[in-house]
Amino acid sequence: MNASKRISKRGTRAVTLRTAGLSLRLDVRGAVVGLLLLVVALAMSVVLIGTGDFPLAPADVLRTLAGNGTVAQDFIVNELRLPRILVGLLVGAALGMAGAIFQSISRNPLGSPDVIGLGQGSAAGALAVIVLLQGDPTEVAIGALGGGLLTGLAVYTLAWRRGVHGYRLVLVGIGTSAMLTAVNGYLLTRADLPDATRAVVWIAGSLNGRDCAQVWPLACVCAVLLPVALGQARNLRMLEMGDDSAYALGVRVERTRLVLMFAAVVLTAAATAAAGPVAFVALVAPQLARRLTRSSGPNLLPAAWMGAALLVTADWAAQRAFGADQLPVGVLTGMLGGAYLLWLLVTERRAGRI
Repeated sequence: MNASKRISKRGTRAVTLRTAGLSLRLDVRGAVVGLLLLVVALAMSVVLIGTGDFPLAPADVLRTLAGNGTVAQDFIVNELRLPRILVGLLVGAALGMAGAIFQSISRNPLGSPDVIGLGQGSAAGALAVIVLLQGDPTEVAIGALGGGLLTGLAVYTLAWRRGVHGYRLVLVGIGTSAMLTAVNGYLLTRADLPDATRAVVWIAGSLNGRDCAQVWPLACVCAVLLPVALGQARNLRMLEMGDDSAYALGVRVERTRLVLMFAAVVLTAAATAAAGPVAFVALVAPQLARRLTRSSGPNLLPAAWMGAALLVTADWAAQRAFGADQLPVGVLTGMLGGAYLLWLLVTERRAGRI
């Protein structure tokens, strides 16, 4: 096996490994950044597990996770807090990767599930189950998943015109999101007070009260779709150069786009079903990951780890500032993400891209 190094004009070092007729290109900076983001996400998870009315030191948390804690520590860590953290990590990773896929397909930093209406679609499905059917949490999750899938199908169909192109996808998504916001408002006006209270808490996006019933379905979805998306990373990089260039390089453009959009829609819908519509993680995580890696291309894995790190860090900040059950994490990410969106719009305008 031999290796060759290449440094691009942007200063990003890549290593190409060749063995047995195979060639693997490794972006060294991207790999290091991705590894560091994963370490940050796991470290913040340990800190977050130790945060609460019964605080634990990180060493005690690690000892308990290894099976050497007291009975009380085992109950608090493994039964009460660990499922919440696992949901946060999985939701953040799913949203981060889904956002990276949509932004790469649309070639637009605003092309995230938040902007094109997938979160609102999942919320509409959940609200319909809560308000019209008085469904239990499992039925609400199924409604959210179905609403997200139907919204993704509608956006893809309406944006189709001899292919799906970036700004058309974003504009159709913005219009769809506006209509679904109106539908959600109407459903809330139809609800009785207990159902309306339950619905408002759900649409805020929260990790409160999450348990293994949310962990395993989301873990299965991520275990299937994250590798599918990573397997299409090279084709997605080709799509960023435009459909004509991708065709010339042998990429089956519409098939690749459809597979990736399906994966991103299901990841977003599953994450929303587990934790509600947690705002702006899918928008912010890919942008921050790309700035850290300084690499062109979708940066799918760094975006996923960035999403996980952002969500558990935001949950920790919300708990430290307001208590474990006082401020849903979606409210905090919405405030911070809204500020980031304003900054992004100003930056894009100054650059002459909007």
